Amino acid sequence: MTPPLLAVEDLSVAFRQGTRETLAVDRISFTVNKGETVALVGESGSGKSVSALSILKLLPYPSAFHPSGRVRFKGEDLLDLSERDIRRVRGDDITMVFQEPMSSLNPLHTIERQIGEIIELHRPLRGEAVRNRTIELLSQVGIPDPASRLASYPHQLSGGQRQRVMIAMALANEPDLLIADEPTTALDVTVQAQILTLLKELQRRLGMAILFITHDLGIVRKIADRVCVMNKGQIVEQGAVETVFEAPAHPYTKALMEAEPKGEPAPMRPEAPVMVETRDLKVWFPIRRGVLRRVKGHIKAVDGVSLAIRRGETLGVVGESGSGKTTLGLAILRLISSAGPIVFMGQEVQELSFNQMRPHRRDMQIVFQDPYGSLSPRLTIEDIVAEGLRVHQPKLSDAERTAKVVAALHDVGLDPSTRFRYPHEFSGGQRQRIAVARAIVLEPSFVVLDEPTSALDMLVQAQIVDLLRDLQRRRDLTYLFISHDLKVVAALASRVMVMKAGKVVEEGPAERLFRAPTSPYTRALFAAAFSLETADSGAVSQ
Repeated sequence: MTPPLLAVEDLSVAFRQGTRETLAVDRISFTVNKGETVALVGESGSGKSVSALSILKLLPYPSAFHPSGRVRFKGEDLLDLSERDIRRVRGDDITMVFQEPMSSLNPLHTIERQIGEIIELHRPLRGEAVRNRTIELLSQVGIPDPASRLASYPHQLSGGQRQRVMIAMALANEPDLLIADEPTTALDVTVQAQILTLLKELQRRLGMAILFITHDLGIVRKIADRVCVMNKGQIVEQGAVETVFEAPAHPYTKALMEAEPKGEPAPMRPEAPVMVETRDLKVWFPIRRGVLRRVKGHIKAVDGVSLAIRRGETLGVVGESGSGKTTLGLAILRLISSAGPIVFMGQEVQELSFNQMRPHRRDMQIVFQDPYGSLSPRLTIEDIVAEGLRVHQPKLSDAERTAKVVAALHDVGLDPSTRFRYPHEFSGGQRQRIAVARAIVLEPSFVVLDEPTSALDMLVQAQIVDLLRDLQRRRDLTYLFISHDLKVVAALASRVMVMKAGKVVEEGPAERLFRAPTSPYTRALFAAAFSLETADSGAVSQ
């Protein structure tokens, strides 16, 4: 019997902080065979990424250490290798693609330099040969006109293009094993499907194995041969994908399978008053060139959007990155400049000054995509949630303000006694609940939800959707829900609006739109979301 390419045996990972030791991974064992794809799945904090980083000794040693275990690659225990010897393996025999390419790529170096560096480190190529190999790699991963992109910096590329560059770097030396750590989490469904298809094609061509780390079970079905389910640092179940998915044996695996957002969205209310309305709304950003910085054109981020949302309804706004979804939400809240009427609760607010808008801010709130980035790390949770109360209800006593904070935290399912902690002491799902509490403490009528579940695990995602639906029912809230996750939109939105390049492609009742979309772009978007396949890639680019 052929020995496995990679064998992780009885591996434990612990972290030491002073005299305190925390066990993050507890005696896990799994194998990856040549040409095979194995998925590690589980919630955040389950130990997936720590296990993967251990393979290449990328943990912060010596604070991280291994109480037990071996990592055998082609029979050699990688944990016994010196730093010099493990560098021989990294980037050549085993490579890694990380979750957030913007953080992984050097913002000060061009794409050519970053890909060329890894080629020169492991191959006897220099000069023009490295440049030609870089162009070849960019072409392989689907970057259009790759020669013109060599001088680009990471910030000049889209999210999907940056991830493709990361894959090109990982494949530069044709590795035997690719470790992909949540490589599609922050990407739109169409781009996500393209990246998965690309990885499968490259795997077939190069014969490499893939260790794929994810919390998205739809991706596991699409790409993996075998799956290992992790929970609290242990592998609780593993086996062939078909076997585990059709007959899960462990209760945690069953809970993970059932964690997709479910339930009925708030019904449409044609008799309810219109809460928010826009007519031919435009947000154009000028393009300035030349020494005098004259306007030579415009980026039409939102280009003539009209909508009306009634009290108690949820309008879901979907589309790819760059379609104008978030810009639309920010314009409605008057957080960026726009042109065209915006009517909020019967009053036109487009021409109001900053001070004139302040009374309306209490009734219109926003929950951002990244709760960690939108919560101040210097403030306690009580201070964060109470901040709006200090601005809009300054006459409240300290006791009254605390009572409102406690009630808001209770409403979002958080223990009020934790309000003296700081954001870094909470999980991603808990931080998102804090962000929701900050929005609802002022008892608003209208809330913009900007991708509030995109970075969350499936179990937490389902909990946040249930929370938002429950709050809407109890408080009669009106939502503008921005997302590229159509399964979440289907569970929360009563109406859906599809955007592309700043324009509305299609809109209508969610039930009809999901059942029978009329636009080719909408059909392609839905096909990518629900099957993780680019059913009609040509339609997406039309």
